[in-house]
Amino acid sequence: MTIPFYPALFLLAALWGGSFLFMRVAAPVLGPVWLIALRVLIAGLVLLPLLLQRRQMGLLRQYGGRLLWVGFLSAALPFTLLAYSSLELTAGLTSILNATVPIFAALIGIAIYAEAVDARRLAGVALGFVGVLVLVGLPQDGSPPPVMSVVTGLAAAVSYVFAANFAKRRLSQIPAIVFVTGSQLGAAVFLLPLLPVFPPPQTPDVLVIAAVLALAVLSTALAFIIYFQLIREVGPTRTLTVTYLIPVFAFGLGALLLDERITLLMLLGGALVLSGVALANSRQATDDVPTASDKATRPVAGMGDSEFSVSVPVRPDAAQKRPD
Repeated sequence: MTIPFYPALFLLAALWGGSFLFMRVAAPVLGPVWLIALRVLIAGLVLLPLLLQRRQMGLLRQYGGRLLWVGFLSAALPFTLLAYSSLELTAGLTSILNATVPIFAALIGIAIYAEAVDARRLAGVALGFVGVLVLVGLPQDGSPPPVMSVVTGLAAAVSYVFAANFAKRRLSQIPAIVFVTGSQLGAAVFLLPLLPVFPPPQTPDVLVIAAVLALAVLSTALAFIIYFQLIREVGPTRTLTVTYLIPVFAFGLGALLLDERITLLMLLGGALVLSGVALANSRQATDDVPTASDKATRPVAGMGDSEFSVSVPVRPDAAQKRPD
């Protein structure tokens, strides 16, 4: 089935941008742990019938241990950190922090994985961090954003990068739908035992329940299906332009539906971060070898948050192996 590129691209950006809105609504009521446990469990269960239909459950069992680990790094940890950030930060600001993944991917690739670097990528790293400093220093409701909320948002981005590199080395051979379903269910395995330790602060109402379902079904399960379909049809380069649309939707939806303020400093900091992302994600034309930065900018949420910020290290058109 072919889907029109631009409508699908904007829908994907709206779904992933909306994830920050849904977290803003549900996290203060349920708490970060309960919210994300429900998110990944419901999303994994929604995607599970696709594996049954394609007779790929054997792959889920075969790579279960690796998927468990990548589920922690790509979903359980970063989603929970972003949900914590959303307790204090606006949807737009949280989405910008989430957008720093390619910047950290370039930095970690240079520092740990000894990747080649050029002046453009270094400039992108520097420009992105200047943007973060602008965002951290700007007033939000009369005072600067809480430092810990900013730190957890940036830590989520770092977690995505390590998840991408682990998956690139250990899970590159499996179909994308197995990767996503397994990582969501793997994240649930880590979070469900923590539920008694972190009870919800309040009793959820209908709006909160709707936000949780939208976050899990629309911004996670459906968003991944659209994302992989776009990858198949137009390739990763055009699909990844969604990166620059997600904060637009996050800021817009937050302002429209939650009455969140948008200031010139927010727009300036966001523009600096996204410019840094573009530079940090640039590659020399002669370099044909994928790097951690390339992998880490392909959204798996969630991302970014969901929804947007971690690499899918598997090809969506990977051989649909069926277990014997």
